[in-house]
Amino acid sequence: MRRILTPTDFADWLTAFLPQLLDQASAECLQPVQVANSNDYLQSHFRGLNLSRAWMLEGMMSRLPTNDARLNRLRSLAALHRQFGLVDVDQEHYATSHWLGTYAVYLLTARGLGS
Repeated sequence: MRRILTPTDFADWLTAFLPQLLDQASAECLQPVQVANSNDYLQSHFRGLNLSRAWMLEGMMSRLPTNDARLNRLRSLAALHRQFGLVDVDQEHYATSHWLGTYAVYLLTARGLGS
């Protein structure tokens, strides 16, 4: 939606779609996923989920008006997801090494966020 709506329209749409962004107590669903064992093939995917979420949160921030009240909250959430996601990006275990770098590159280069 950020690519097709004006910043003001996107802000209005986001309010209707995710009203809990304004309420920190209600935003538990936006917390990063914890990984207990990065070598576990199922759990390792949560690192990618955290990186993907960080990238998407940064995309949302890129389209909101500069005075939007959610920007600080989104910035904090994106940084937290980035931190949790990048933990194992250089790990040698195949569970993460064969694909996690792709999401890290998208996030770190802000791929696609300019549009």
